[in-house]
Amino acid sequence: MSGHPPKLDPTLCRSRQERLRAYLSSHELDGAVFFDRHYIHGLTGYWHGQPLTPVALFVKADGGTVLVTHDPSPDAPAADEVAVYVTNDFCTLRPNLSAEVTAVLNPFLKGLKRIGTEQQVPAALIEGPVCRDISHDYQYLRRRKDSDEVAALIFTVECADKAYAEAKQLLEPGIDEVEIMAAMLETATYAAGEFLSGWGQDFQAGAPGGFARPRRAVEAGELIPLDIGVGVRGYRCDLCRTFAVDGQPTDEQAAAHARIVEVMRLGEAMMKPGQSCRAMFEAVKAELAGWKGYSFFHHAGDGIGLDAHEVPRINPAWDDTFEEGDVIAFEPGLYGESLRAGIRLENNYLITADGYRQLSHFPLDLV
Repeated sequence: MSGHPPKLDPTLCRSRQERLRAYLSSHELDGAVFFDRHYIHGLTGYWHGQPLTPVALFVKADGGTVLVTHDPSPDAPAADEVAVYVTNDFCTLRPNLSAEVTAVLNPFLKGLKRIGTEQQVPAALIEGPVCRDISHDYQYLRRRKDSDEVAALIFTVECADKAYAEAKQLLEPGIDEVEIMAAMLETATYAAGEFLSGWGQDFQAGAPGGFARPRRAVEAGELIPLDIGVGVRGYRCDLCRTFAVDGQPTDEQAAAHARIVEVMRLGEAMMKPGQSCRAMFEAVKAELAGWKGYSFFHHAGDGIGLDAHEVPRINPAWDDTFEEGDVIAFEPGLYGESLRAGIRLENNYLITADGYRQLSHFPLDLV
C-alpha cells in the first residue's frame, strides 16, 4: 500500500525563514536567492515535483518571499508572493529555462546591493546586486532539524525499510544486480506514493559499493552492501544493510559483522551534544582499521536532510561537533577480499538534548 509524504508545517517554514533573515542581516545581505528545489520546499512548504524545470525563491532580508514557478496556483503555504514564468512553446521546452526564471526574478532584485546565493543559482544571469555564495554557511544554518523535517525524514526511512524487505525476499544466487536495484526502486517509489526526489547508490555484490552492473548475476558466498538514500520531496535518508547472497554467511563474515555491530554500539554511546565528530571518527577507526587485516577506508558518517551529505561530518577532514537537532547517518564497515568483499551497516539518528533517538530500525542481520 502506498503512503503519502507528510506536509511541512508552514509555521516552522517561516521560522526557518527567520533564522535565514537573521543570518542575512548579520552579514549585510539584502536577501537570498535559491534555485535548489529541496531548499525551497524546506523554506516554503512548496514542492516543485518536476525536475525538468527550475524554480526560484527570493527571501527578502526585511521580510517577505517571492516564489518564481510556472505553476500559477502553487501549494506554497509559506510563500508571500508568486511570480509565474513560461517554460514552453506548444509543449517544447524553451532552451534556457534559468534565463526565463531570472528574467521574472530580476525586477524584484532592483536596487539591492548584495544577495546570498547557493550553488545552483545561475549568478551570471542575476542583474543588479552582487552575488555572494552562502552554500557552506547555509548548511550550518539549517543543520538543526525541526519536528516537521524529522517527520519527513522518518517517512523516507519507512520507504527504505520496505525496499530492504523486498531485496531480502528476492535475493538469491543468480539474480541480476539491476533486478535487485529496480525492485527496490519500485518498492520505495510505491511506498512514497510519488516520484522520488533522490535515489541511490550502492548495489554491487562482492564489492564495497557501486552502481548495479548490467547483466551481472550475484554469486553464492558473496556479500551485497545495499546502501540507499530514498529521497522524498527533497528530504533524504541514508542507510546501508549488507546481506549474504545465499543466506549462509561464513564464520569469517559473521565475525566481521559482529565486530561492526559492536562498533555501532560504541558510536551510539558518543552521540550527544558537544561530542567532537573528529574524535568519534578516530575512535571508530581505531576499532576497525586493520582488525584481522581488514580495512576501513571511508568516513564514519554525516548529517542528512536536504543534501546527501550535510553537517555534521564524522570525518577527520572537518572538526564538527554534534548539536541538538542534528540528524546523522552513522556507517562503520570492514572490507577485505576474503569477506567478498565487505560489510557496511548504517543507521540514522536524531541528536537530542541528552543523547540520541534512533530513526531507522530495519534489522542489521546478514540474513
